[in-house]
Amino acid sequence: MSALEGKNILVGISGGIAAYKTPTLIRFLIKKGARVKVVATKNALEFVTTLTLQTLSDNKVYTDMFGEWNDTSTKHISLSEWADCFVVAPATANIIGKYANGIADDVLSTTLLAFKKTVFLCPAMNSVMYFNKSVQRNLNILRQDGIQIIDSEEGFLACGTSGKGRMEEPEIIVDKVEKFFAQNLDFSNRVITITAGPTRERIDSVRFISNNSSGRMGVVIAEEFINRGANVNLILGPVSIDIPKNDRLNIVGVESAEDMYKQTLRYAQNSSIIVCAAAVADYTSKDKYKGKMKKKIDVLQLDLVPTKDILKELGKKKTYSQILVGFALEMDNELENAKQKLHSKNLDFIILNSLRDKGAGFEVETNKVTIIDKNDTIKEFPLKSKKEVARDIVDLIKEYI
Repeated sequence: MSALEGKNILVGISGGIAAYKTPTLIRFLIKKGARVKVVATKNALEFVTTLTLQTLSDNKVYTDMFGEWNDTSTKHISLSEWADCFVVAPATANIIGKYANGIADDVLSTTLLAFKKTVFLCPAMNSVMYFNKSVQRNLNILRQDGIQIIDSEEGFLACGTSGKGRMEEPEIIVDKVEKFFAQNLDFSNRVITITAGPTRERIDSVRFISNNSSGRMGVVIAEEFINRGANVNLILGPVSIDIPKNDRLNIVGVESAEDMYKQTLRYAQNSSIIVCAAAVADYTSKDKYKGKMKKKIDVLQLDLVPTKDILKELGKKKTYSQILVGFALEMDNELENAKQKLHSKNLDFIILNSLRDKGAGFEVETNKVTIIDKNDTIKEFPLKSKKEVARDIVDLIKEYI
């Protein structure tokens, strides 16, 4: 298994002759299981075509801050949140200078400045330019800022001379990026069970009681664990979101709270970590009508009975070596209610959402959480994308282990 499997990688292309190597780089990344999106300067497209990049990456190519291809005017922000790393190949003296000095005047430089995770720069230029004091100064600034420089090699250059400045070969770049991620496979060979999405409690054959959970939070937690080497059982209620396929993801579809109870307990017994992010119905209809009920009376009364408490049962059965994480969606006395749930159900962590917080909760791409551990240590986090929240949760679990 490649450490790049399931990774989201941005590939940036600036305007140098070495751009002819970048399609090969993209192809190698995809063969390793990565998903690739491309950000290119207009000068880069003098050396390699948009159609080539789009065909190889199977994604849009972003070349203009306000182009018709862009879904939003802040695409540089959404791209930076989507990607796990950013590889700029080739990185010309121009883009190196912009990045080192905080200049953002095109789609590539703007996206670079918005990117907060690991960046790999692959310099490519004539050796005279490469050894220019300003270029070396800019490279040193970026090194000090923690940017990964995949340095140029010596060899034949486009100008007809030989010297340092030749972009590293695509297979070497991919190898270095893969080794970087291999160091971060901190959940390798662990089996993890995650619940996500809503449940549906049938009233009759066509009607049911449910909630607005999209399942996104549980799904991105599953993806984060997979990206870090785990094998994940995802117990998933009825959702409409797309879930990328992965050999280490086992999706178990369920509908009702009873279904989720049975499947979660089945898979949890062989899991080292269980994360219950699903929005499970608290009540279900006592009697399920077979067929479709006709509208015959003015008032329909339903007898509702409690569903089985999945978290409570998992807490009873939890072994010393297992970690159990729950979620609490609250509106009043949030901390007190979350702590009570944490301790009464024998959890190691509880993730608190408040419906009072704008941008948190159901059917949104963001979340704002407070994480409380079994020692009542509280960590509050600002509003972030759900992908970033998932990373915070998994980082905290790793720290706990």
